Amino acid sequence: MREQIISVNIGDRPYRLTVGSEEEELLFREAKKLIDEKTKQYANNFAYKDNQDLLAMVALQLAVDSLNNKHQTDFYKALKEKLYNIDKSLTDILED
Repeated sequence: MREQIISVNIGDRPYRLTVGSEEEELLFREAKKLIDEKTKQYANNFAYKDNQDLLAMVALQLAVDSLNNKHQTDFYKALKEKLYNIDKSLTDILED
């Protein structure tokens, strides 16, 4: 994996990051676009003093989204395991 240094502007501030070449598209394009879109949504819908307030609200929203995704992933893993066990039990019964 080849690493490179990129600069990402978030909240009118540049941040230099070292990323792998395959991460650049995800980080530089998609993640920045998501942050920018959410920042604009909060700016249009809520009162704020400065970009720090907007970025804090975006960070909180993304953290909540991340936790929801983790809980869903855990749920589906548990469900998959239970379905596998049911399938195995039924297969065992049918083979007897």
